Amino acid sequence: MRQCADMMPSGDYRSQDPKVTPPPRARIGESMEALIHHFKLFTEGFHVPVGEVYSAVESPRGEIGCYLVSDGSSKPYRLHVRGPSFVNLQAIPLLMRGGSVSDAITTVSTVDPVLGEVDR
Repeated sequence: MRQCADMMPSGDYRSQDPKVTPPPRARIGESMEALIHHFKLFTEGFHVPVGEVYSAVESPRGEIGCYLVSDGSSKPYRLHVRGPSFVNLQAIPLLMRGGSVSDAITTVSTVDPVLGEVDR
């Protein structure tokens, strides 16, 4: 932790792009432009460039993927989150091969699914 804190650059940690970063709280009470910008940013959101992106993060249960398609507006055209439990449950038939019905509970628990994210 000390090494991380020592290597952290000093200064503001936020993006300096005014299109995606709200103005400092102190400026909202002083400047009408800052108030308008703050209001528009939080009511309309910011416009994402047209295109698509897939990003993945490794979690204890597997890879969580997020697929986002933008049409240039402030709301996503399509958003799909790929939960790791949905993919992990596909291995159950292979793991159960040659086993008995009583082994199903143990086999499913070894995969450690979150069934709430599997329900579609």
